[in-house]
Amino acid sequence: MRHNGRVTFAIILSAIAMTVIVALRYLATSGIFAWATSRVRPGHYDGLGPQIRKEIYWSLLSAAIYGIPAGIVAWGWDSRGWTMIYTDWAQYPIWYLPLSLFVYLFAHDTWFYWTHRWMHRPRIFRAAHAVHHASRPPTAWAAMSFHPLEALTGAFFIPALVFIIPIHVAMLGAVLAIMTVMGVTNHMGWEMFPRTFVHSRFGNWLISASHHQRHHEQYSCNYGLYFRFWDRLCGTDRGLSDAFAKQAPSQR
Repeated sequence: MRHNGRVTFAIILSAIAMTVIVALRYLATSGIFAWATSRVRPGHYDGLGPQIRKEIYWSLLSAAIYGIPAGIVAWGWDSRGWTMIYTDWAQYPIWYLPLSLFVYLFAHDTWFYWTHRWMHRPRIFRAAHAVHHASRPPTAWAAMSFHPLEALTGAFFIPALVFIIPIHVAMLGAVLAIMTVMGVTNHMGWEMFPRTFVHSRFGNWLISASHHQRHHEQYSCNYGLYFRFWDRLCGTDRGLSDAFAKQAPSQR
């Protein structure tokens, strides 16, 4: 019983620590891009103070939800070696590093696309996803602005993957960094990438603010997170927001 108590306490501490890390990561990343917005687009968020406060509230609540499975994974990896996270660069061939990064991103994108479409069913939308779409227009603080029910759909997926698919800890860090940065930049209310990139062969397969903004304008399209693959395959890709595409800088 005493051993079980120590284990439970260790898991709780790990979950609290990961919640703090997720919250600080959100505040730092969103804060940096909100600051960048104030420099590049002065006045862009004027009058949105009440909305931004709600975005921060819902996002910090989501951070607490995300922190629980992340804490369990951190404890299981450090104390039990249960996960397939590895630290030895030689454990798998070097080509597996970028492959594992892509597999995680594609798997996450697939999960996000289908759960996001499900979230747009009328009942589910009213119960949960409407919180996210209450950001009009979305800002750099809106990336994690989810109702707890929606946060739950995303909180467990990547933690579950680490028990199934081997990944180096550095590549896992890259997955989390890409997830955070793309989540923020796709919501910050303007296109930071130049038109030449957004309309390039490579850019045409990636989701940027110009693509995701159309989702916030029309709701029934552009459901992806990183890639436009599923939107194109399923006929839900409606292209870029006209207003955003015109605002995109012509060069860096």
